[in-house]
Amino acid sequence: MTLIINIKHLFQVEHTEQICYVKGAAMQTLTTIDNAYLYIENGLITDFGAMSDLPEAYFSQVECVINAQGLSALPTWCDSHTHIVYAGSREKEFVLRIKGATYEEIAAAGGGILNSAKLLAETPEEVLFEQAFGRVQEMIAMGTGAIEIKSGYGLSVEGELKMLRVIQQLKSKVKVPIRANFLGAHALPLAYKQDRAAYIRLLTDTLLPQIAEEGLADFIDVFCDRGFFTVEETATILAAGAKYNLRPKIHANELAYSGGIQVGVEYGALSVDHLECVGDAEISCLLASETMPTLLPSTAFFLNLTYAPARKMIDAGLPVALATDYNPGSSPSGNMPLILSLACTQMKMLPEESVHAATINGAYAMGLERELGTIARGKRANLQLLSLPSLAYLPYSFGSRLVEKVLLDGEVVVGR
Repeated sequence: MTLIINIKHLFQVEHTEQICYVKGAAMQTLTTIDNAYLYIENGLITDFGAMSDLPEAYFSQVECVINAQGLSALPTWCDSHTHIVYAGSREKEFVLRIKGATYEEIAAAGGGILNSAKLLAETPEEVLFEQAFGRVQEMIAMGTGAIEIKSGYGLSVEGELKMLRVIQQLKSKVKVPIRANFLGAHALPLAYKQDRAAYIRLLTDTLLPQIAEEGLADFIDVFCDRGFFTVEETATILAAGAKYNLRPKIHANELAYSGGIQVGVEYGALSVDHLECVGDAEISCLLASETMPTLLPSTAFFLNLTYAPARKMIDAGLPVALATDYNPGSSPSGNMPLILSLACTQMKMLPEESVHAATINGAYAMGLERELGTIARGKRANLQLLSLPSLAYLPYSFGSRLVEKVLLDGEVVVGR
């Protein structure tokens, strides 16, 4: 049992009815308790409130008292879109883009995702695990407490299974909740350029049954966009995944108005991600669904793309989530505080909106909203203590290290 006292601001508090996500105008309000305490038992939040209401008996019941001494507390970030199992890096492509090459041109020439697939095939599983483990630790130190990890750099039976098995190893070795997402349809391997249907059959008829048998994935994903997979191909893959109870979480509308949002909603996607290309038709489609629009502003930043229209989407009544897209080619960073800064400066989200998007809405985008994402009784005590004079200081002070402590299931894993 742990008691945290003298919390300057306890942000993202949920007092009574558990919420699944926050949308529209409600995203502008963040419930906060000033000068607060928080009580943890068996890794769960059991009580919280103002210091003036702190039961004296708690001091004799707990094993550990943490005096926050004016630090503020937030739920840990829920990063619902990453690709952190990969080999090597792609800084050569970074230089090519500086010289004028586009992401699509690099991919068409065998770079990009195909380059990562080649490197992954050459890398032993234990090396992949060690590299990914280091990235997870880096993310935890910046306040992240739940992660979705995609495959998609294997692009073969052996490669995809290797990636998913590494993700399973991570699940067993780290304290953060991890969700595994099968993204075999990330790009078309060069060997299948003349027979796209054969690769899709490999995914649906060979890989999916084996993944299901071994319990290697929680979700299924497709890169439904210009130059990658069509709406019809996406529908075929998602329908096959549904037979194995794999709910979709798909890449959509990063490069074009691809129809990816609509096919994702049609197949009950938990989230549709990227969404740089969104208009009225896509917003209307999402408003009629329970699908979480997930925005990845560091990808737009790194590739110099147009940012997703977050302001228009929220003003229309939608929720949005924020995630890092941590990957070697288009977003080589797991820095969630930077994501909040980009959301505020480039997509005109308010600080309160960005926190909802990076906590409870991100948790929903992984199916973890009942466990994480708010300060609520009965939820897991995945918390971060930060040096913050105000909430707005978090996205304002980009580049500063504000996290002083991180707790996972009530145990301090960063700081002392």
